[in-house]
Amino acid sequence: MDFSLDSRPPKWEFAYWGGTLSRWYEEGLPKKHYVSLPPNITTPTSSLYLTAFKSNEHKLLNGRIPEGLAVCGGGLYWPTQGFPLERDVEEHLGLDKGIRLIDVNLLFYPMFEPSIESEDDDFLTYNDIDGCKRVFQKNESTIPHTKEWVIKDVASWSRLKEERLKITDLDKRFPDNWEDLVKEYKSRDYPLAIGGYPHGLFGLPAHLMGYENLFYAYYDEPEMIHDMLDTFTDLWIEMYDRVFSCVDVDMLQIFEDLSMNKAPMISPAIFDEFLAPRYRKLTDFVKSRGVKNILLDTDGDCYCLISRFLQNGITGLYPMEVSAGMDIFRARKDFPKLQMMGGIPKMEIAKGRARIDELLADVRQLLKYGGYIPFLDHSVPPNVSWEDFKYYRSGLNATLDEYGR
Repeated sequence: MDFSLDSRPPKWEFAYWGGTLSRWYEEGLPKKHYVSLPPNITTPTSSLYLTAFKSNEHKLLNGRIPEGLAVCGGGLYWPTQGFPLERDVEEHLGLDKGIRLIDVNLLFYPMFEPSIESEDDDFLTYNDIDGCKRVFQKNESTIPHTKEWVIKDVASWSRLKEERLKITDLDKRFPDNWEDLVKEYKSRDYPLAIGGYPHGLFGLPAHLMGYENLFYAYYDEPEMIHDMLDTFTDLWIEMYDRVFSCVDVDMLQIFEDLSMNKAPMISPAIFDEFLAPRYRKLTDFVKSRGVKNILLDTDGDCYCLISRFLQNGITGLYPMEVSAGMDIFRARKDFPKLQMMGGIPKMEIAKGRARIDELLADVRQLLKYGGYIPFLDHSVPPNVSWEDFKYYRSGLNATLDEYGR
């Protein structure tokens, strides 16, 4: 991908809530490519939570998108987390094809077998393919709540490492249709990424053991966390090496979600001890193989860690969540080489055309400096009307065309 002023930034949105798309269909969005769930579980990279969403698939088949179901736009790589992919907004408003994520197993092999513990009209309790037990609230249809994590202590981590994280099993981590995927990737007309959810140096431990447990473990079981991060970093490098031997890749995607609306959830000292050495190892490797764009996904306000991200090989951040406290102008001024995506406060679009015009004026100022792909700073919420979204997106598309010239 080219993040310079010499080419037009892609026309992307991050994602949409199901309730948003349902509203827009009622308000005039043409329904040509109705959303659908992926048909089968392939790897944890693309299929986490698919078991839960499939339990609610009858709603989709009956023409109603569950309100809390996330639907991927161009700025959120796909396939991921069992989410469907949006195409009607993309086609109707002339948006570009989004980031495609390479579907390989970067977590446990063999995967855990999904199993249902209990189910009724409202709730599903099940064991997911990453070994975690989850509860899915069907009415809300958001990402399931983890009830029991797969890593509980040193002993459970040691068993996982021995049974499901052997470097010798790498050939078995590719999906059955890998050869077909490689043919498609080689003739692609979209940017191609490796990594993705939940593969990060903070994001993955938090996913597998829970935030609170991870925070205690940094102090109570630091050797376990070091071992966990080294094990996954080495696994990812081995897998990336095999992927790169088959196809060129445009970017590495690192999932973290390490910030809240005031600051990151970890201190600079924790970052320096646990994350920084592995970031350097990962980023040095992928850059040596020609991957120039290393994008880190974190919500919230991570401003105080941006310098550390850059020092350790990260090249870009998204969705630059202004709605949660990120100052995108300050970030551009202080870090002129930082690649940024997102940055338009999602809740503000519903305030009407005058406010949208103000936001687009901000975008034009930022585009002057380059290195910026603008879109809403997370999933488009249901309070945004189709008319307001069309007005915003048409104005943004025109702005991007102007700067592309």
